[in-house]
Amino acid sequence: MDPLLVIANSGAGTSDEERLAAALSVLREHTSVEVAATANPGELDGVLHRAGSRRIVVAGGDGSLHAVIAALHRRMELKDAVVGLIPLGTGNDFARGTEVPLDPAEAAHVILDGTPRPMDLIIDEVGEIVVNSVHVGAGANASRRGHRWKERLGSIGVGKVNLGKLGYPIGAALTAWNPPIIRVRVEVDGEVVVDLDEPILMAAVGNGTSVGGGAELTPEADPGDGRFDVMVSRSTGPVARVMYAARIGTASHHRRDDVTYLRGTTVSVSGGPFWCSADGEIYGPERQRTWRLEPAAYHLLLP
Repeated sequence: MDPLLVIANSGAGTSDEERLAAALSVLREHTSVEVAATANPGELDGVLHRAGSRRIVVAGGDGSLHAVIAALHRRMELKDAVVGLIPLGTGNDFARGTEVPLDPAEAAHVILDGTPRPMDLIIDEVGEIVVNSVHVGAGANASRRGHRWKERLGSIGVGKVNLGKLGYPIGAALTAWNPPIIRVRVEVDGEVVVDLDEPILMAAVGNGTSVGGGAELTPEADPGDGRFDVMVSRSTGPVARVMYAARIGTASHHRRDDVTYLRGTTVSVSGGPFWCSADGEIYGPERQRTWRLEPAAYHLLLP
């Protein structure tokens, strides 16, 4: 088997290190493995520069996968890349949606015996990529509030043992109590799905199925089918919001009468202002954003 370059997060905790060690033990029985821990885009770029012909394995969560795919895209090395994934993150949503085992040792066996399958990629108008999902409205606001609470609570405790992990549940709870209602124009492949005269709770563009550690916003999405899924929720009333949230738990919200669910290759959102959450990264406020699909942008080793 080809040698492997495993890219890990240098800020990983003791638990992640132990789980990674279990995966490395499996891999090293069959091939040579180098582990490179990176903390920023500059370090990551340096590691990729000397990767050579080695197969790249991402050891981390959705953020780590996003960082490596984005770096390969910037370096124009993504098209020929075959990437393996050892899920070590909190949510691991892309792994869930592609059936990569969440157990690191089992994921290592997929790297050894799996099949490279083409994966689509979402790209915005300035060339930034989205591996899994981008959404605006209530979901993005929950992530934004959660990030603030994570920073505040992260100071309570010692080192990595702190209350920061409570930030996102708090953000979600606050948003559920008082969600933002936004007015935007959403166009999918040139067709207007919702216009400024109709307020919405949120809109999501999904290459993968879930966000936030398993909340299936776009439950029918397939990152290798050449289209992304678009979900627009008009569940703005108090009762409608509660029912919508309850049905997210059963991945049936997209069948509600006040939800539009469709597939496409280009989506534009304008109006607002609105905040975006793209693979967990928050940016905004925005007035206009456009995303397009690049089919079969890279290959991921899958069971």
